[in-house]
Amino acid sequence: MATACITQTTFRFHGIRRPIVARFDQPHASSDGGAVLLKAVDDRLGLTAKLAQAIGDARQPGKISHSIADLLRQRVFGLACGYADCNDAARVSHDPVHKLVVGRDPLVGDPLGSQPTLSRFENAVTTRDLYRLGTSLAGTVLDFHQTRLAGAARLITIDVDATADPTHGQQQFAFFNAFYDTWCYLPVLATVAFDDERDQSLVTALLRPGTGPATRGVRGLLRRLVAELRARFPRTRLRVRLDAGFAHPKLLDWLEAEGLEYVIGVPSNPRLAKRVRRLLGRARVLARATGETIPLYGETRYAARKWSHRRRIIMKAEALRYPGRATKDNCRFVVTNLHFSPAMVYAIYCERGDMENRIKELKAGLAMDRTSCSRFGANQLRLLLSAAAFVLFQTMQTSAHGTVLADAQVGTMRDRLLKVAVWIERSARRIVLHLPQSFPWLAPWRQLAAAVGAT
Repeated sequence: MATACITQTTFRFHGIRRPIVARFDQPHASSDGGAVLLKAVDDRLGLTAKLAQAIGDARQPGKISHSIADLLRQRVFGLACGYADCNDAARVSHDPVHKLVVGRDPLVGDPLGSQPTLSRFENAVTTRDLYRLGTSLAGTVLDFHQTRLAGAARLITIDVDATADPTHGQQQFAFFNAFYDTWCYLPVLATVAFDDERDQSLVTALLRPGTGPATRGVRGLLRRLVAELRARFPRTRLRVRLDAGFAHPKLLDWLEAEGLEYVIGVPSNPRLAKRVRRLLGRARVLARATGETIPLYGETRYAARKWSHRRRIIMKAEALRYPGRATKDNCRFVVTNLHFSPAMVYAIYCERGDMENRIKELKAGLAMDRTSCSRFGANQLRLLLSAAAFVLFQTMQTSAHGTVLADAQVGTMRDRLLKVAVWIERSARRIVLHLPQSFPWLAPWRQLAAAVGAT
């Protein structure tokens, strides 16, 4: 049996005569050998370097063992490799690969930051630091796509969505939200998509208190993002897609004043229900005649009481047919300034639904909802660190086009590309990473390594 002094564990299996001995005695090895791919992507983007420059350092120089850049990289690469908390990150402080990607000698370099050091780092950021971090994150992503597309995009679609982030302690501004029936934060995220590409690239993430209007902070976020986009893509059309919670009169007026295209969901009300009644009747007749659900689309001009003028409303009506169940009416409404057919406008609106997958990736793969610090600012930093790790994965995914991992999500990319055993050897001239010859994802790993600059 393995103890602190005995490093081996012995197994005995039926059908195998010899004992199987497992020894944890390899000093210069790691289970995260593929993290060098993330380091290569980060070097191409310059992401962590720019983020580190956005954070002020008020510490006394003579008492510093870990720079801001080292601590930030430790957290971002740790999140990418599946170490969500400061406790988890500290567990790999002696890991040679994690020291290597931070920029230290993998064998004789100093250990990385401990849990208290990382916690002090997270709690020391100021509001000004957080603003600059968000600006740097968005600027880095947009600079990458400007270079990739040579500034020649025809259309950029901005998707903004919010999600519930349940809290379980004494976090600042964590309030009870009756809609979600929990104490929570309500972070909002924004992505951009170029032309007909399906990829929604995350550009910013903003943590918000658990209650308040759905549009809190959204107009300011869009104002800064639109300015950044127009500076890089001055001739490109900009389109904004939002769900029904964001259909606020001031936001609609601002979108029109800025000359932006928009497609925004609108909640139902008695007046809209009356407008869609005839369309819904036709959908019911079709459902009875065919036994299938057939959506019908129409449009009307409508102004809510606080709207400044009437706007185009797209209506979808369908009678949902399920085997063994009664027919159920389903009506949806979208406000827009687009001039396409109602069916096409609604199809454009439905594409925003993929934003939910990005949120799920961030929560399940990068612990976006691990906002367990007591200070609100520290939790905003954690949200941005998860966003930065996600940007690295999305950039790596862009480079993986043409491989079997082109559409892989964060968890799959981590398991197949990063979690690979490695033994590290260092000489006077180079550092050699010895990876398994039988690595099952060797071909796509090599393709991706070449795509991010390896020779």
